[in-house]
Amino acid sequence: MKKIAWLSVLAMLIQGSLVAQILDQGNFIIGSSIGFSTANSKVTTNGSANEGLVARQINIAPSFGYFMMDNFAVGLGADFTLNSVTQPNEDKTEDSDLLFGPFARYYFPIDDNVAFFLVGNFGFGNAKDEQVVGEDKQKIQTNVFALGIGPGLTVYSKGGFGIEAIFKYNFAKSNFNTTIGGVSATTNTRTNQFSLSLGVQYYFGGFQKIGGKTDPAPGLF
Repeated sequence: MKKIAWLSVLAMLIQGSLVAQILDQGNFIIGSSIGFSTANSKVTTNGSANEGLVARQINIAPSFGYFMMDNFAVGLGADFTLNSVTQPNEDKTEDSDLLFGPFARYYFPIDDNVAFFLVGNFGFGNAKDEQVVGEDKQKIQTNVFALGIGPGLTVYSKGGFGIEAIFKYNFAKSNFNTTIGGVSATTNTRTNQFSLSLGVQYYFGGFQKIGGKTDPAPGLF
């Protein structure tokens, strides 16, 4: 029984050490998050119910980062979003956004394999919109700037894998020019949004300077 107890304590200490190493300076993080949402609406006028908008959105955001110091990582990420909105009269609007930009994360370990973190990101890129009104189609190219900030929670495994949930406030600003019937117009749009996404990250060892030499960081495997 004593042997089993000592082995259990040793296993807990090793796991705690591995988790500490995951967030150490010199390590890397790579992974992606994905979010999906759908919404349906109904409009009731004088007791008569009619179908409203049908909206769907999917978001995929891969990223790669480096721990500049313990618990603090910076890196680059991409953000691809596909939106589809169908009107009651079956007119349809589709748009896709592709953004690239930096991100930063600061972790607050709260248990041996759990950490709370704050994340912030900027994105620059463009969006392609396709509007279908009746039988007419119109394509619009849009320049987009976006930023997001919010908290997240991640759970680690001993092998360096983490499963996380992120709740963020997102702000986006876009502008585009259109010419319809010989008339040119400039449109500016500002969007405020809250999002919830799930993600998987992999944390792996980098290199640290030890005694003036560059040696591999403690293994995470």
